[in-house]
Amino acid sequence: MLNTLVAAFIGCLEAIISSTGAFGIIFLMTLESCNILIPSEATLTFAGYLASKGEMNFHIASWAGAIGCLIGSFISYYLGYFGGRKFFEKYGKYVLVSKSDLENADKWVDKYGDLAFFLCRMLPIIRTFISLPAGILKARKRIFFTLSFVGSLIWCYGLVFVGYKMGEHLDEVKRIWHKFDQLIFVVFIVLAIIYIYKHIKKFREE
Repeated sequence: MLNTLVAAFIGCLEAIISSTGAFGIIFLMTLESCNILIPSEATLTFAGYLASKGEMNFHIASWAGAIGCLIGSFISYYLGYFGGRKFFEKYGKYVLVSKSDLENADKWVDKYGDLAFFLCRMLPIIRTFISLPAGILKARKRIFFTLSFVGSLIWCYGLVFVGYKMGEHLDEVKRIWHKFDQLIFVVFIVLAIIYIYKHIKKFREE
């Protein structure tokens, strides 16, 4: 049942790209960078497959993906920038985020943020959500958006290239990426459990 739904969803993405070209890629990648789990692996490898058949330009597909990522990053960043910080300062204790957590995160961003955000733009799943915390933590806009675009461009070129080279074997590529996504998801869940455990213990002690 789940596989059928996933296949139907992927088919919908491919239909959008086939009918609207670069604009469809921009649209889908914008959504993907707005905290919506639309797999860029499926979007961009299919675009690469179309490029291999001469139905789409390789470079246009890659740049369209990066432009969509940048647009989505703007939206997500400013959602965090204008609303997220105030929310966590006021209600953070109810979701296990204290003011000291925010202060420590601010210091971390000042020290490592630029490189970390750049690398996160090239990691499955994480790249979808990274702009929101960047906005909440008020990462330096010009540097963040520049590195975000560069990281996204590398990511998009890489996936379009995979689709271009693999052609008819995209199903195998998707299976490999799906396993990698699952690994990232498991790591994220484990880290979340550790965070929750430590903070519940901390709040009880306080």
